[in-house]
Amino acid sequence: MVILTSPAHHPICQAVVTFLIFAQILLAAKRNIVLNPSASQLNSRHTLPKAYLILLLAVIAETIGTSALQASQQFSRFWPSVLVVVGYGVAFYLLGLTLKYMPVGIVYAIWSGLGIVLIAIIGFIVFGQRLDWPAVVGLAMILTGILVIHLFSNTAGH
Repeated sequence: MVILTSPAHHPICQAVVTFLIFAQILLAAKRNIVLNPSASQLNSRHTLPKAYLILLLAVIAETIGTSALQASQQFSRFWPSVLVVVGYGVAFYLLGLTLKYMPVGIVYAIWSGLGIVLIAIIGFIVFGQRLDWPAVVGLAMILTGILVIHLFSNTAGH
């Protein structure tokens, strides 16, 4: 027999409401951000460090969300589930802000590459998930690719 409770008490509903409230807060904060930067604002020396900082914060938020996804046990635990929704919401919002200053391919390469490496490290330290030698080599190649983009690519907007 299934016992139905109020939808407001269901963890998924509570997570969705929390996400919507958080999204409204972010949209209110967005009003203070330049929505259509000029060509001189894109890739300028003053905005690029800001873009990398925002991108780093996006990676951290995504890493928190993904770690909470593992801890949520398929969304059966409330607070880790909320953290998943909030973490991914913040990550994608910040990722969108970064796109004002850098090309989408470069932003996504750095975001996903750093996220993969950080999640592998957290998986090893927190969840005891072991990596074999080919996985470690693959992660090193991802980091090398990020360094090549950052150090040698003119597309990254140095």
